[in-house]
Amino acid sequence: MRIAIADDEALLRQGLSRLLTEAGYEVVASTGDPGSLIREVGLTRPDVAIIDIKMPPTHTDEGLVAAAELRELHPDLGVLVLSHYLDSRYAMRLLEELPEAAGYLLKERVSDLAVLVDVLRRIHERECVVDPTIVARLVARRRQSGALAELSEREREVLSLMAEGYDNPAICERLFLSPKTVESHVGQIFLKLNLRESPGRHRRVAAVLAFLRDAHG
Repeated sequence: MRIAIADDEALLRQGLSRLLTEAGYEVVASTGDPGSLIREVGLTRPDVAIIDIKMPPTHTDEGLVAAAELRELHPDLGVLVLSHYLDSRYAMRLLEELPEAAGYLLKERVSDLAVLVDVLRRIHERECVVDPTIVARLVARRRQSGALAELSEREREVLSLMAEGYDNPAICERLFLSPKTVESHVGQIFLKLNLRESPGRHRRVAAVLAFLRDAHG
C-alpha cells in the first residue's frame, strides 16, 4: 500500500513515516501543509492519504478541506484524518463529505501499529472508520430520544461496531453471533432508521451518521 502523510508536526510525521516503512508500507510523500499534500498526491498517486485536521495557515479545519478536495480530484483515494481532539463533530463532517474509504483516528493511537494497520486496511477496502474512543464516549452519554431510541441494546452494540468500521463478519467475531443474526440486526437498524436501499446511498454510513448525531445531541 502506498501512503502519503501530511502533518505540520515534523517529529510526528517522521515517526509515522518510519513506523509505516518498517511495517512494509511505501511512504511516497511526506509534507507539512495541505497545498503541498495536494500537489504530492497528484504526482505520486498513493492509495491512502493520512492528514492532520489542523494545519497551517489557520490550524482550524485545513485537513478536512484538503481531504474533500483530494477525494474530488482522486475518487479512489482513501483518507485517514488524524486529530489530537476527541470531537465527534469532525467525525460527522468527515463522513458527511466522504461516505466511503475514510477514517477519523486520534493521534495517540498511531503509535499502536496493529490499530493503525487495521484502520488503513479497512479504509483501503472502502470502509469508513471512527475512532472507538469517540464511539464509546457517545454510547455512554447517548440520548434516549429520536429514532435510535427504538433500537434494542444488541442493535445499538452492532451499530456502535459499524461506526468503528467493522463489517458483518468482524461484528460476528466480536459479539459471538452468527452471520444470519448480524444480518438480521443490521436489517432492523436500517428499517428502524428508515434507511431504504437506493442507488448511490451508503446505508451503513447513513446509520452511523444518525448514531453520531443522536448521541452528540
